[in-house]
Amino acid sequence: MLLDFLNCPSGIFFNFKHENTVALVIDLAKYTKQLSEFFSSGNNILLISHINPDGDAIGSQIALYQYLTFKGKIVNMMAPNYLQEFLMWMEGSDQIYIFIKERRKCRELIRSADLIIMLDFNQPNRMGEAEEIVTGSNARKILIDHHLDPAGFADLIISESSMCSTSELIHELICCLNGQTFMNKAYAEALYTGIITDTGNFEHGSYTARTLRIVAELLEAGVDKGKILNLIYNNFSAERLRLQGYALNKRMVVLPELKSAYIFLTKDDLKEYNHVKGDTEGFVNMPLSIKGVYFSTLFIEKDGFIKLSFRSKGNFPSNEIASQYFSGGGHMNASGGEYFDTLQNTIEYFIKVLKENSWRFDNTD
Repeated sequence: MLLDFLNCPSGIFFNFKHENTVALVIDLAKYTKQLSEFFSSGNNILLISHINPDGDAIGSQIALYQYLTFKGKIVNMMAPNYLQEFLMWMEGSDQIYIFIKERRKCRELIRSADLIIMLDFNQPNRMGEAEEIVTGSNARKILIDHHLDPAGFADLIISESSMCSTSELIHELICCLNGQTFMNKAYAEALYTGIITDTGNFEHGSYTARTLRIVAELLEAGVDKGKILNLIYNNFSAERLRLQGYALNKRMVVLPELKSAYIFLTKDDLKEYNHVKGDTEGFVNMPLSIKGVYFSTLFIEKDGFIKLSFRSKGNFPSNEIASQYFSGGGHMNASGGEYFDTLQNTIEYFIKVLKENSWRFDNTD
């Protein structure tokens, strides 16, 4: 099986001698064999992304949809709730059923599927309202993800945290399944979107030289990077830009003694600036441009709880803060969580947590 993988035209891993690289090749070969068996037995396939789907969730979903339909499978796509506006240009996004909008249809899709593939999340509650009916389905289930510590709610779990995105992982698996690089316009644009959004256009994340080789393949296949960058990063409303300015001017707090900064936004703030889903995308990254700041947090006030997004630089483990204190998780430098209290109490608790964990900043310089 390993030899088959090494013969895959897209499989460049074997050019490297690093021990972890060899292990990754073996794991992908094992996954490919299992995936092939699952795909062969599945005729009615449902692809599911996580709640509040981002570029990687939708990108990996559309890319896999393109491959499976090319192979003659009956495939449907579903998201627990609405897509962010800046992703709706993607070819195939209009074919994604939204559970909270089309509950009856989505329940029918779940019940009729003989194979359910869940993408870009590691906990079943990330399916929102669809969780119970999906986990209770008799369909065989596959989880494909790149986050740490996946829960055991699928028959086959493919979890590779060394990948920068689920989109990158999907591409590697498809190359091996297909025996050669698979490519069409929708597939290439979806993968490119997934990779650049999960790395902040290569400003963070666990991308590698291999990631950049995949991106090179996508560009050579005709991906218009300028068009996609504009659609993702330069496609917001004037109100969003004003909200960003307000957040930096009035809602950002710098804690130099803790090498941290945070931004908080109330429900009234969001209402005043006509906030729509996706408007605060990237806000959490901005304080990291401040000299001496290694940990940044964004607090968003919701109904009954506070949503937190974390970003860090260097070796500061944002995911450990998220998992230990805020019922969340993610990657070392990009994670998130939530806290069920008022905004003021959440911020006070957060500062207390920072002080208790100040020793974690010792190796950041």
